[in-house]
Amino acid sequence: MESYQILLKHSHSGNPDITEIGLDEAGRGALSGPVTVAACIMPYGFQHELVKDSKLLSEPQRVAARQLVLDNCIAYSIKHVSVEDIENTNILKATLEGMRRCLEDVKDNLIDFDFILVDGDQFHGFDGIPFETVVGGDNTYVSIAAASILAKTERDLLMKELSTDFPAYGWGSNKGYGTKQHRDAILSEGATPHHRNSFISHMLTKTNTLF
Repeated sequence: MESYQILLKHSHSGNPDITEIGLDEAGRGALSGPVTVAACIMPYGFQHELVKDSKLLSEPQRVAARQLVLDNCIAYSIKHVSVEDIENTNILKATLEGMRRCLEDVKDNLIDFDFILVDGDQFHGFDGIPFETVVGGDNTYVSIAAASILAKTERDLLMKELSTDFPAYGWGSNKGYGTKQHRDAILSEGATPHHRNSFISHMLTKTNTLF
């Protein structure tokens, strides 16, 4: 397939002595479940056709890409930020907190890094370390793509586990996103402890409560 021929940039600086760490999240727009953030350091020069934006991969490809990342990465961290944390702040602050937790975990427990690459356009910095936000970064830089793959696959696994106790919502397939099955189940079954109430409150407001 043509998409397989695209290899992402393995470095921002072009300097093998600068350790770069990539950051990305999964589940930011979901109606249920945590937002999951991952940070990943890949070896300088590493490229592979499967290491790209996780949204461009099929589920079997993501599983293979996850193993590829885990087998080759220098360090990584994955953190789930709970529904409670999302509701107590907001989804942006929860995502940024997840990024902080991942970076702190890598820096304190695994390895130092010199530069941070962040998918998107929102980041408030960490420990004075230089960084760059990159819109579409998960299909630009290997380290961000690797983080994207780890965050997506880890969150998918969790949502499948949660779906066993709440099968009506279809989380095993929709991963908590607002598919018709999921929305219909919210209307018929109500919310679960895993739902983000601020994301679905408008769905639960019945017209007759206004009269």
